[in-house]
Amino acid sequence: MIVLRADQLAAVEGAAAAAFPLECCGLLVGRDGADGAIEISRIVPSPNIAAAPARRFEIDPRLWLELGRTLDGGPERIVGLYHSHPSGEAAPSRTDRDLAWEPAQVWLITAVAEGRAIETRAFLFEDMESGFRELSTSLSG
Repeated sequence: MIVLRADQLAAVEGAAAAAFPLECCGLLVGRDGADGAIEISRIVPSPNIAAAPARRFEIDPRLWLELGRTLDGGPERIVGLYHSHPSGEAAPSRTDRDLAWEPAQVWLITAVAEGRAIETRAFLFEDMESGFRELSTSLSG
């Protein structure tokens, strides 16, 4: 399960709608919570630096490295990422599966239709063999 605040979900969905027809992306910062839950504490937007941003996303690696250094040794860590699927489903695509590389990362995916966020779902990337497993989402505050 992932736990995030309603305003964090609204920020992700707002970014997804604003980026349409391109994909938006960013990082999720948080910590491990009770009963194996992953608690999201911050949403960190990234420019989508993919060569074809209407069909792919790529988080700026400098952002990823700098954020990782900032969090190093503290209670929080980069727990995953978010991105949108313009005119697609809120589920990992074949491309997502092919490009996923780091196990135990949350992928928060927002489907956007006609410039409006219509659904957001969370998945945990387990490994190359198992792929993604859907997580339940709980809103706090």
